Amino acid sequence: MTWDLNQLEALLSENHDLVVTNENNCLLIANSDGIDAWLAISGEQIIIETLLFAKSEVKNTAALNEEILKTHMLFPLTTVGLSQIGGEDYYTAFGSLSSQSKAESIIIELQTLFQNVEAFIDAYQIHLQ
Repeated sequence: MTWDLNQLEALLSENHDLVVTNENNCLLIANSDGIDAWLAISGEQIIIETLLFAKSEVKNTAALNEEILKTHMLFPLTTVGLSQIGGEDYYTAFGSLSSQSKAESIIIELQTLFQNVEAFIDAYQIHLQ
């Protein structure tokens, strides 16, 4: 089965700790800790992404980027990247999986992303102004 946004919205809405809103061909997912993530289907992939912090908040981007590259394997299923939003660069955390993944895999990916966001912020806090 290949997932569509309506099916994913129904799946994620079963979790009472999440608030799921369908906006602009994406799902906005908020957890009970106040972390927001965006879910989109792009071709054969489901991508789930959340903002960590603005690049402008980083003291030394080269030092942070090096630390990210050295520590990325400590955070399962989640990758850190840069995305441009409204003309400003942001560090983001994201995960991707097949649009044919099992429901359990999608839930695990989302839960892991939310857990890793808190860990990323803690781990990289020393690099922020």
